[in-house]
Amino acid sequence: MGGHDKREDVSIVTDALNSASSGSFREKSVFTTGEVAEICQISQQTVIRCFDSGKLKGFRVPGSKFRRIPRESLVVFMTENQIPLANLETGKKRVLIVDDDPEIVDVLVEILEADGRFEVMSASNGFDAGAATKSFKPDMVLLDYMLPDINGNIVCERIRQDADLSKTRVIIVSGAVDPTEVETLLKAGADDFIQKPFDIQHLISRMVELLAA
Repeated sequence: MGGHDKREDVSIVTDALNSASSGSFREKSVFTTGEVAEICQISQQTVIRCFDSGKLKGFRVPGSKFRRIPRESLVVFMTENQIPLANLETGKKRVLIVDDDPEIVDVLVEILEADGRFEVMSASNGFDAGAATKSFKPDMVLLDYMLPDINGNIVCERIRQDADLSKTRVIIVSGAVDPTEVETLLKAGADDFIQKPFDIQHLISRMVELLAA
């Protein structure tokens, strides 16, 4: 007898794979304050304050007030402030998938990497997820609710208690949550809840919306 194909839990929409990718910063040698804000995941006003105070070295465009930051100065700034260099190298958002179902993980990794806008890492339990958030510093966590060692809401609460992950977005993705429990998950710090089986186009669209907020 053939077992249930977990790929049926994810509706693979071809249009999602054809979405336009965000531009890479890999080849740039000089950055605007807006680009630095995107790379460092901080506000543009914070970038301007760091520039004006000398914490972020750069120069003004002759005859204007526009600020520009050379790559080497940005690398120094990011290193000094313990900001991961991943966005500078790839221009991609870091996504951590936490799910103990390897087939679901494989499908999500394959689709998100093919999309071109995401750098992806996965974990199969709460313990590994905790270690991954420390080292990978994800911009987005796709978090299954029912993990082998802990419930997803606890993982979410721990993420929210970590100041280094204050900008990390969390989407709970699960088929085992009663609708009445969704509010509890949101109070634990989740940004959204998506029920399995789900449409991958909807998931990616929601990810992009949250990351841009």
